[in-house]
Amino acid sequence: MRVSTADFIKHYSRLADQALAEPVTITKHGRDRLVVVSASEYERLKRRDRQVFQSAELPDRVLELIAEAEVPAEYAHLDDELADPAL
Repeated sequence: MRVSTADFIKHYSRLADQALAEPVTITKHGRDRLVVVSASEYERLKRRDRQVFQSAELPDRVLELIAEAEVPAEYAHLDDELADPAL
């Protein structure tokens, strides 16, 4: 859901309740400025951001699965972003 800053201020109570169910993007001059999410979603995102693993800590089977993984065909165009333009 997207709303302007003015609409968010005008309808704060309703939109704050809506943010409990889904993110509410607040725009200013047509550009995304802020996103309001529930406190539980924010905490979930913070926890997820802190998960760091070293490859040495991963089980061999997980490393094998990563090595065997293939990119779906519809994302093949993203390989161009990895190409070195100097080559």
